[in-house]
Amino acid sequence: MIGRIVEVADDRRHLSMHRGFMVVQDTEGERKELGHVPLDDIAAVIANAHGLSYTNNLLVALAERGAPFVLCAANHNAVGMLLPIEGNFEQSRRIEAQIAASQPAHKRLWAAVVRSKLEQQAAALEAAGGPTAPLLALARKVRSGDPDNLEAQGARRYWSLLFGEGFRRDQNGGERNALLNYGYTVLRAATARAVIAAGLHPGIGLHHSHDNNAMRLVDDLMEPFRPVIDLKVWQLWRNQEHEVTPEAKRALVRTLYDDMQSDVGATPVSVCMQKLATSLAQVYLGQRDRLDLPLPGLPLALASSLRDD
Repeated sequence: MIGRIVEVADDRRHLSMHRGFMVVQDTEGERKELGHVPLDDIAAVIANAHGLSYTNNLLVALAERGAPFVLCAANHNAVGMLLPIEGNFEQSRRIEAQIAASQPAHKRLWAAVVRSKLEQQAAALEAAGGPTAPLLALARKVRSGDPDNLEAQGARRYWSLLFGEGFRRDQNGGERNALLNYGYTVLRAATARAVIAAGLHPGIGLHHSHDNNAMRLVDDLMEPFRPVIDLKVWQLWRNQEHEVTPEAKRALVRTLYDDMQSDVGATPVSVCMQKLATSLAQVYLGQRDRLDLPLPGLPLALASSLRDD
């Protein structure tokens, strides 16, 4: 089942659990109930407002279901995430295999991730009417461990080709940067859920290695899916949606449910994330040789909407 990403974006709200539901109440007056969502339907909760309160029982129930609880700063970036300590019946064995994996294995896997990201960036450029050759050329040159840092070279070319020469990716910026921040927060939460469900440790990465980052593997595995968010932001901007409005947020969340092409046919983005994380666990265990990455190309619904604009 594909779970729902639930965002609480209005101030002065109280979140609690009652009879299998997450209940949202207004904290003013008589605490009127504003809505409720079945806990079993929730993939992640994004707390993106001021003055929120929530019960410990709710956080426990979400953790038991493997649903991350994400805390956002004013720039819509995730600054904290509550994750379960158990996510898979084989968790201990898989984490032990993850720790034991050799550096050459990690380098080979990271090269596959970088190659996939560059190919997906090329697909985003193609949909936006831009040239694909610069990114595809880099994808063909990726070597084990990406020692030439082609990922960064690709990013420099990609942003200018997608958003124009004047654009700079800035997490503290507004407008397109703020939209990207929110989209990546949604993507990160979904990837974290996939990593935990696969029985892997989110802090043991393939490439990301910053000492202050407890989500290194999550940040590694979300890379091939970032262009899905980028292109949706490009579309929102082209349609004069320049702020992080409720409508823009819903559009960004919906990208997780769009179908991408995979080895077994059209598959929702969120399921592709789960398949990627599970395949990594299987590689660590010696059960397969390569990652289950999405095929080059954009989600079908997104590509169709771009043609209809």
